[in-house]
Amino acid sequence: MLSWAVTFLIIAIIAGLLGFSGIAGAATQIAWILFIVGLILAIVFYVMGGRRPPP
Repeated sequence: MLSWAVTFLIIAIIAGLLGFSGIAGAATQIAWILFIVGLILAIVFYVMGGRRPPP
């Protein structure tokens, strides 16, 4: 998930450098949303992984 966020961030930077502000803004928003979702999932999996079922 975080790799997709980095990919969209790179797309946003390249689009911004080339002057495509609409595409850059959209890619930045997508990257931000994917980063937040990935961060939340990482926290959830970390918390859930801490509990092991008894043998």
